[in-house]
Amino acid sequence: MKTSLRQPGRPREFDADLALDGAIALFSEQGYAGTSISELARAMQVTPGSLYKAFADKQAIFLAALTRYQQLRGEALNRRLADAPNGRARVEALLRHYGESSVGETGRRGCLVVSCAVELATRNDELARRITQSLGANEARFEVFLRQGQQDGSVSPDLNVPATAAMLLCLTQGMRVLGKTGRTTEEMAQLVDNALTLLG
Repeated sequence: MKTSLRQPGRPREFDADLALDGAIALFSEQGYAGTSISELARAMQVTPGSLYKAFADKQAIFLAALTRYQQLRGEALNRRLADAPNGRARVEALLRHYGESSVGETGRRGCLVVSCAVELATRNDELARRITQSLGANEARFEVFLRQGQQDGSVSPDLNVPATAAMLLCLTQGMRVLGKTGRTTEEMAQLVDNALTLLG
């Protein structure tokens, strides 16, 4: 998506999606409070003046970056879920998606939601609300897949679905935290394997 901005005498144009990708990386690495407008301008490859013409403030940049992040993650996850034949396989696909995102360069960069969840929880109501919604949507997705698994026989009928969905949410967010410390693909795969044993 191209955003064209005009200042006296010359136009300013930049690719908003690419710019937001830069913001996602920076916010994920440094958190919200630790990221300055000047750093965002460099990461987004946009002049500070143009940045302020496109976005009202840092909060607006973060919210746009969060929307872009959720879109990209959702598309990647949907591709992975497309071939999952039952509820248990969908839970596994979601867990492995998080596990693979928690290693290598992506793992060290961190997750935008996890990086900002704690620091924003008590500091900014609007940002905290958006982060809470994102985490809630992930937990609800686990609950849907677990119930599908109970219906199709791939998950134990005795499983406490709400408690397990909350536990899996904690696991995935913890994986993203551990990923910043340089955990291996094998370690993340073992976490997923162990979690799947709880489904019966």
